[in-house]
Amino acid sequence: MGNAQEEDEVTLLERDMKEFWIQLKISHGTEQRNQTTALRDLYKETVEALTEILQQSKYIAEKEEQLAEIKSKLNQEEEQQQNLTDIIQGLKEELRKKMEIKSSKNKAAKEKVEQLSKITALFKEHLGLEMRRIHDEQLQFIFRHIDHKNPDKPYICTLHINEQGDYEVTSCTPPLDCIAELQLKLRETNNFSAFVANIRKSFTALSYKQSA
Repeated sequence: MGNAQEEDEVTLLERDMKEFWIQLKISHGTEQRNQTTALRDLYKETVEALTEILQQSKYIAEKEEQLAEIKSKLNQEEEQQQNLTDIIQGLKEELRKKMEIKSSKNKAAKEKVEQLSKITALFKEHLGLEMRRIHDEQLQFIFRHIDHKNPDKPYICTLHINEQGDYEVTSCTPPLDCIAELQLKLRETNNFSAFVANIRKSFTALSYKQSA
C-alpha cells in the first residue's frame, strides 16, 4: 500500500514536471516568436527608412545636377550676351569714326566748292571763264577768248573732288599733254586760282600751235 502511494506521488510529480516544461517551452517559444516578429518588423522599417533616405538623396543629387546645368547655361548665355554687347559697341564705334571721317571729308569738299564759287565771277570777268556744276558733282570750266580767230570757241576742262578729297581732272577738251602735271601741282599746293590760270595758258599755247 505504501509502495502504491509512493508510485502515485512520483507519477503526479513527473506529470507536473512535464506540464511545467511544456508550459515553459510554450511560453519561451511565444516570447521568441514575439521577439522575432518585433525584430523582423524593426528590420523591415529600417530597410524602408534607408530606402526612402537613398531615394531622397538620389532625388537631391539629380536636382543639384540639374541646377548646376542650368547655372552653367545661364553663365554661357551671359557670356554670349556680353560678347554680343561688345561686338555691337565695337560696330557703333567703328560707324561713329566712319561718320566723323565722312563728315570731315564733306566739310572739306564743301569748303573747296565754296572757294571755287567765290572766284567764279572773277575768272568769268577777267579770263572769259564760265563755271558749271554738272552731273556727279563735277565742275566744268569753259574757257573762251582763247582762239583769236574764233573767240567764242569753248575750251573745256572738267574735274571733281574724289573720295580721298583730292582734285581730279575727268576730261579735257581739247586734250592737254600737261594735264597730269597740272593736276599733281594743284594737289600739292591747293592753289586753285593758279591751276585755272595754268589751264588757260596751256589752252592758249595749244591754240597758237594749232594756228601756226
